[in-house]
Amino acid sequence: MLTQNAILLLQDLIRLESFSGAEDQTAARLEQWFNQYSIPFQRKDHNIWATNKFFDEKKPTLLLNSHHDTVKPNQGYTRDPFSPDIENGKLYGLGSNDAGGALVSLIATFTHFYENPNLAYNLLIVASAEEENAGEKSLRYLLTDLPQIDIAIVGEPTLMDLAIAEKGLVVFDLHLKGTASHAAHPNEDNPLMKLPKLIQEVDALNFEKVSPLLGPVKATLTQIQAGSQHNVVPSEVNLVLDVRVNECYSNKEIKDIIEKALSCEVKARSLRLKSSSINSDHPIVKAGIELGKNTYGSPTLSDQAGLDCPSLKLGPGDSTRSHSANEFIYIREIEEGITFYVNLLNQIL
Repeated sequence: MLTQNAILLLQDLIRLESFSGAEDQTAARLEQWFNQYSIPFQRKDHNIWATNKFFDEKKPTLLLNSHHDTVKPNQGYTRDPFSPDIENGKLYGLGSNDAGGALVSLIATFTHFYENPNLAYNLLIVASAEEENAGEKSLRYLLTDLPQIDIAIVGEPTLMDLAIAEKGLVVFDLHLKGTASHAAHPNEDNPLMKLPKLIQEVDALNFEKVSPLLGPVKATLTQIQAGSQHNVVPSEVNLVLDVRVNECYSNKEIKDIIEKALSCEVKARSLRLKSSSINSDHPIVKAGIELGKNTYGSPTLSDQAGLDCPSLKLGPGDSTRSHSANEFIYIREIEEGITFYVNLLNQIL
């Protein structure tokens, strides 16, 4: 019954628009679940959380977290993104795979264990908002309101394999300064002419520490903006550098390396989206391996970036379907996801 109710919950969530920062409707639907099962909960803005019935401050706390916000549907959709249709074993709809399947599976798992008086860990479930845009009111916004977290499972589509490391992210704004002038006049300080040197410097960036799980740090120029009309030399060229950071570096170390290497003004937007990992010898990882799962490093960012404790990314669905047109998750993936979460926690609880 829990599994079927979880699938119905996901269908209801898909019907409700829940773009990052506007998740009020899905938050209200999640409240209904906890009321249905007589589970006291708390809400802050659009974030919902609850603890197990026999919470004991002397025990360590295991966080179960996933998000209920979505990106906006892209133009490639040929189906109604808010219609949770089930066809040939697939549940379609925006947010079904990222990360609705993981969210409802974790909520069902928490509900399964809620009244157990003899758990080795406290359980804390958080359905968080603003994950997709790393917003100010995402999981990290709640941390001062929550019990101390000792370990976390963050629900994202991983095909139920164990992502034991995740790359962090630093976005840099690069500014090439020059002198504005009329295009007809001589100008030895045209910032556009400085671009080739800067691009070579970016290409030559060398991050020596390579992670066995996440590979090398990856720096990618993704945006450029300059000029307003054909006959005016601009005063500056603005670029965006996306840097995916492995667990071998802190974000500040990356910032220092890039500031030293590039001959332009460099400004990091934020250093808070750090890489995260969990030791492969941790009991929860060993338990997952014993249950037949593989470990790997994830290149995508999640709410793990806001946590300071060991964390594991794990959930039903396939990351390659995330943000895609006609997004879907297989019903069997949700069923198997709940079963695996319960079996995994049984090993450590």
